[in-house]
Amino acid sequence: METQLETFETNLRSVRTAVTQTSPAAFRDALADVIDEPAIGAPLPFEAITLEGTDVVLEPTPEQLREAACGVTAATLGVAEYGTVVLESTPAGAELAGLFPDRHVIVVRERDLVDDMATAFERLGERFRNGDGDAVLATGPSATADMGELVYGVHGPQETHAVIVEDAEE
Repeated sequence: METQLETFETNLRSVRTAVTQTSPAAFRDALADVIDEPAIGAPLPFEAITLEGTDVVLEPTPEQLREAACGVTAATLGVAEYGTVVLESTPAGAELAGLFPDRHVIVVRERDLVDDMATAFERLGERFRNGDGDAVLATGPSATADMGELVYGVHGPQETHAVIVEDAEE
């Protein structure tokens, strides 16, 4: 039987999302291997990992946003059953970094994986019911078949890559 992490990775790949698994200590090197420059992003809400000191521009100007080849944002949750990530809107504009560039790199911690949507809604439900945020559930790169054949990247990124940060040993 697959572990939750293995299920998540399998389902990410099934929805055209590349996967890199890394430790907190190796995060910067792993990120450098998967971003395309110029890269923009929003600050990560995690203690052990940060975009500070990387080649990712935080708080991009409108021109940097237009020119960005890659956007890096954090996922609040990863839903193993579907390979879906929960991307919250932030005051720093994480949704812009995740929607405009052709490549979206999503950083998700292993500890933030849940088995299914019911668990994700249970975990986030009260906060959202109270009006304390909003989020997008994203499953793979943007895709549409509005005009016939399935086309990727029309309404968002053409490529997605998940960087899963393993839980540090306590």
